Amino acid sequence: MINKGIASKEAARFMANVSAEDKNKALINISKAIRENTKRIIEENQKDIDNGKKKGLSKAILDRLLLDENRIEAMASAVEDVAGLQDPIGEVIEGFKTYNELKISKIRVPLGVVGIIYEARPNVTIDAAALCIKSGNSCILRGGSEAIHSNIVISDIIAQTAVGSGLPKGVVNFIDITDREVVDIMLKLNSYIDVLIPRGGSSLIKKVVENATVPVIETGVGNCHVFVDDSADLQKAIEIIVNAKTHRPGVCNAIETILIHKKVAELILPNLKKRLEEKNVELRGCSETVGLINCKQATEEDWSTEYLDLILAVKIVENLDEALEHIYKYGTKHSESIITENYTNSQRFLKEVDAAAVYVNASTRFTDGGEFGFGAEIGISTQKLHARGPMGLKELTSYKYLIYGDGQIRK
Repeated sequence: MINKGIASKEAARFMANVSAEDKNKALINISKAIRENTKRIIEENQKDIDNGKKKGLSKAILDRLLLDENRIEAMASAVEDVAGLQDPIGEVIEGFKTYNELKISKIRVPLGVVGIIYEARPNVTIDAAALCIKSGNSCILRGGSEAIHSNIVISDIIAQTAVGSGLPKGVVNFIDITDREVVDIMLKLNSYIDVLIPRGGSSLIKKVVENATVPVIETGVGNCHVFVDDSADLQKAIEIIVNAKTHRPGVCNAIETILIHKKVAELILPNLKKRLEEKNVELRGCSETVGLINCKQATEEDWSTEYLDLILAVKIVENLDEALEHIYKYGTKHSESIITENYTNSQRFLKEVDAAAVYVNASTRFTDGGEFGFGAEIGISTQKLHARGPMGLKELTSYKYLIYGDGQIRK
């Protein structure tokens, strides 16, 4: 582990001065290598899928694990997209002159060594590596044991191709040891890691935030909501809810609770229930919901649960005030959406909801670096310091000041 830290630190020093052209060349080569090794990646991924089935992992988690030709092509395309983005390093954020004629510029610089700890999503390996390379960082990746075979092959392809393209050895390091004690070491590797980004479930994020001495950017547990206002277009609401829950139920921007204004509950619930049950979604409703449709009674725990599965909690609320209060109490500051045709209510929702992404009449599934035009993402930050929302290239940078003088001394 220490050796990987040393190699990453040395690589970060080199990467800070690599030209945009050379970084882009490496990324394009990585994209080609991913495509050329599609069969090999699928073979290794199948081992993870088989092991996951033996362990009894849910369908949603297995879906997160799965890599097929289409998903591998999407991964390769994402790397190309990152290569096509403007290089943030060296960008002048602002410039000014002081009272004594000092000329000061504030410019973007890499963070250094970025440590990413994540779970059962092998695509994170390629997204994280590509973004770190483009932003002039090196990275240490530690994926979950569920995706170990997939991650090893993908990281090997990336690392070998990067070095073959002229980047330093150690620019991408993957920890292939599944022992959880490795995570404990990473959390305190201040001498070699500049920032840690945990990406996964609540237990992983809590462990990292509470135990790390390395600075942490907290990414999001997604207890996301859709509120159906009394002025909502109900057909639009149904389509958005079905998409937000069932498109990829095992990801953090999928909704876990819907809040429905009491004036439209009786109108929307029967059709909504039918559409969701066609997608095998289990509904858990408040007492008023249970009185309108046949579903399981929700418990207090349901309102705060990130299911990451085909389960959806339903609560009927008196008005927008109660919806806002519920989101304030149970939301995780990730993504929230209102379905409404009332401009005043939409603006109030946008203003009062404290989340990284707040939507009007759209699915929360768009909270994603690729969908936001960032090429890919390193994670969705739900904190407020340094970065918030989908973290792209600029969120993987810091800045420094360049000061030009002509003999000035302070008196």
